[in-house]
Amino acid sequence: MVEVEVANRSGVEVDEEAAVALARRVLAGEGIEDGELGIAFVGPEEIRALKRQHLGVDEPTDVLAFPIDGREPLPPSVPRQLGDAVLCPQVAGERWQEALVHGLLHLLGYDHGSEMEAREERYRQ
Repeated sequence: MVEVEVANRSGVEVDEEAAVALARRVLAGEGIEDGELGIAFVGPEEIRALKRQHLGVDEPTDVLAFPIDGREPLPPSVPRQLGDAVLCPQVAGERWQEALVHGLLHLLGYDHGSEMEAREERYRQ
């Protein structure tokens, strides 16, 4: 099973259990049965700073993905580190689940385009 660590630094209430369940459903659907994943909910200023630092764009966004192993082949004894999906619920609003799916697909190596859009549609609730 994928181990999911959730941190909520956003200052708003978030359904962490729903986030974990959705993450596990998406990852299982993509053939990832075990590994480790981080999900962080952050406020607008923190996500803006992260986007500025990592992408050079000074604006808030709904989700950022920081992949580590993705789908790379690993030795059997090494646990898969998927990386971190960082979401801003204040920016994503009621669509935070869609933002999480988007971030998870980026962690798995998908780029924007029709294949990613089709996969996102597959996981819409």
